[in-house]
Amino acid sequence: MRCDAQVFLFAKRFPALFSTPWGSDCPAGGAVLTFIEDITMPAPASSKTLYRIDECPDLMADGCIGDEHENLIFLSIWARDTAVQEFLARLTLGHDDQGLDQFHIITKQGGSLPVFVGNVENLEKRSTRIYRRTLFGSLSNVWLFDRRCIKPDKANASALALLPRDSAFRLDRMWMLVQDTCPLPLLDHWRDTVLELLQSRDMLTRLPFALGPLECHRLALDVPALTTALGKLIRNGTLGATEYEPVSNATLQFAA
Repeated sequence: MRCDAQVFLFAKRFPALFSTPWGSDCPAGGAVLTFIEDITMPAPASSKTLYRIDECPDLMADGCIGDEHENLIFLSIWARDTAVQEFLARLTLGHDDQGLDQFHIITKQGGSLPVFVGNVENLEKRSTRIYRRTLFGSLSNVWLFDRRCIKPDKANASALALLPRDSAFRLDRMWMLVQDTCPLPLLDHWRDTVLELLQSRDMLTRLPFALGPLECHRLALDVPALTTALGKLIRNGTLGATEYEPVSNATLQFAA
């Protein structure tokens, strides 16, 4: 067994000897670009499985999310700093020799899941160096993720939301995402109706590929279709100016 793999397994077996950033707001230090304001990571106990990356045996992943085309949305990796830097450098090389435009994650059952990197310019990075005083030296934890996870693409009315699995605040987070991304005015008490509408029209979907403690939801609004659908709900009284009152004439004119 490689030394780095021993570090990971030792850390998971004896968590009291180590600390972990999963319960914090965000890893800090290293090449931090901006602060993650809207991602709350799950508690340490929720992440117990480590996954090997076939092309980089010195790295282990404890979380990975991809879309339906297996494109990378989020990745959390652990390794020594030199191994991390090598991995990041290979991602920038793409199709060149020693470059990585895709990699494979080995599952607990021994299967191999491909993950396509795409344009690295669309990825944000957060890193921290932890486990400084272990018998094995220090380790780095790095997150790579699509920048839409922290900032909606308002020009294309699309966004991504990373959430702990089975989060009790899922609906609240989804609704905040919709209100931040949608160019149309949306009243707070419309939440349940509008979220149901978006899900029924596949404008709000859960991504199918998720390993580890997180899940990801994608918002991709068809603004003209949504405008028409909301107008119908306003005119038939399903959506009102308040939770208990009918819409005003001004709102009806907007819906028309």
